[in-house]
Amino acid sequence: MPFTYTTASVPVLTSVAPASGPAAGGTTVTLTGAGLATAGAVRFGSTPATSFTVVSDTHITAVAPAGTGTVQVTVTTPGGTSNGVPYTYSVTPALSGVSPNQGPTSGGNTVTLTGTNLTGTTAVTFGATPATSFTVLSATQISAVVPAATPGPVDITVTTPGGTSTLQSAYFYVSTPVLAGVAPPSGPLSGGNTVTLTGVHLVEATAVRFGATAATTFTVVSDTQITAVVPPGADGPVDITVTTAGGTSNAVTYTYLAAPVVTTVVPNQGPTAGGITLTLTGTRLARTTKVLVGGNPAGFTVVSDTHLVADALPGPAGPVDVTVTTPGGTSAPQPYTRVGTPGI
Repeated sequence: MPFTYTTASVPVLTSVAPASGPAAGGTTVTLTGAGLATAGAVRFGSTPATSFTVVSDTHITAVAPAGTGTVQVTVTTPGGTSNGVPYTYSVTPALSGVSPNQGPTSGGNTVTLTGTNLTGTTAVTFGATPATSFTVLSATQISAVVPAATPGPVDITVTTPGGTSTLQSAYFYVSTPVLAGVAPPSGPLSGGNTVTLTGVHLVEATAVRFGATAATTFTVVSDTQITAVVPPGADGPVDITVTTAGGTSNAVTYTYLAAPVVTTVVPNQGPTAGGITLTLTGTRLARTTKVLVGGNPAGFTVVSDTHLVADALPGPAGPVDVTVTTPGGTSAPQPYTRVGTPGI
């Protein structure tokens, strides 16, 4: 019986996808080429594929074995062994830190991830949520835009062709601070007085501002309270805000007050026994908290921002100072003279 000789062509490979995977192997790749239908072996370097399936004369799927570095993938058929296409074993990434490690629940801030073997990163997640975007800066650094989430800690995970790395509870979502009030709500233009801010989510405050001016100093008392020393300011209201890693709070109003001015005291003299009423005129008198006659507190009634009446206190004969105090300060003194009863 005569023999029939057939010529089998040598297989040809054109690509492998994906072209990389973890050193532990297990990645399923697709080989594309020609003359693959009778494949009897697929090798990654000198190591046989864990398994392979001939899909057609132009495609084979294969499971990569464990390996290191870059190797040539080849296919062997009765016609011979194909050319090689490169496949790279990627090393496993290792995350070591994130900075800053906290931010607002709204996300949108940028953090820097550090570690090793980060080249080729394909995914960055905060908890189960992908980063809004990320940029691989180097093999040791990634810049990522944080997605929105609920308050609390989350894991950060980086995925590369070499595998994944997770930092447990590495990033903390912080609630935006909320201010409810300030006490006292006003003070002098010179500042220097201490106010108490109340609200929630205040514990990690990094700044307290009166308008655009930073508080002289501030102390976080608790998550619901901050004491702050007021900086100097201009006459009128300003917004107080608190800033934390969670963002900047709503504003509460604080009013800078100029000191009161007393222009006249009528009458400007009276008996040493007191018992008469003095009328004080001036400006910024509406918020009066104290009237002193000769250094002693006197009873008073505010009539308007320009008028108040006060009791003339008894005392020895002679001139004394009359002053008015408000949250804006103390007025310059005006004279009042006690006149003794004439002798007979």
